Amino acid sequence: MASNPSPPPRFFVLQTEMRGSHDTTFSSGLPVNTAEAPRCPACGDITGMRPWLPPYRGEVTLHGEAFGDFIEASGYDVLISERMAEAFRADGLTGFQGFHPVEVLRVRRRRKKSQPLEVPCYFAVTACFGRAALDVAHSRLRIREPVTCTECRSIRVDTIHGFTLEPGTWAGEDVFRPRGKTGSIVVSERFAAFVQRHALTNMKLIPTEKYVWDPLRLGPPTGAPEPALE
Repeated sequence: MASNPSPPPRFFVLQTEMRGSHDTTFSSGLPVNTAEAPRCPACGDITGMRPWLPPYRGEVTLHGEAFGDFIEASGYDVLISERMAEAFRADGLTGFQGFHPVEVLRVRRRRKKSQPLEVPCYFAVTACFGRAALDVAHSRLRIREPVTCTECRSIRVDTIHGFTLEPGTWAGEDVFRPRGKTGSIVVSERFAAFVQRHALTNMKLIPTEKYVWDPLRLGPPTGAPEPALE
């Protein structure tokens, strides 16, 4: 009897959890040094934001009850706590690059506390650019300009109401920015389990088929298929 095929992998969009109990934000200290933005080796188009260069320093603002393990930073860089960095390496996960220590110049609090809180050590990391590619045909997109380069898969859209990745393009990274959707950090099921296992904070994981980006509230495209579960 033939064995049942294994289900396809599922993916999640990683975002900060705003207004949660560990809501924490970061602003880079001036001046902010950056390098040239990455470009596609095939078409030459810019494929991402300018990467953050040393010195890695800035101000942390605590909006919640305690400091979060994950904070958005400068450009495509994010901050992760020391405990998250150590667990990421110990568990053998892949996709984060850099791990540069961050100097916290100042801490602000939006809620007054009588007891001082210890600020975690943070590291600046960047999610790698993966080989996984947006599956345009099986995603719910309002497309402004279609794909013109088969390498970077750059595409301009007005709305996203769920998306999938093209089968066979994912190289196994646990954290990555997919071709055609470099503006989002996408993570694997293993990363989602890692977050839950270590009770890591200030993160929201949205299944890619349920991810919505619709700044002008145009609604989903008519006649578009529902994205299949990854």
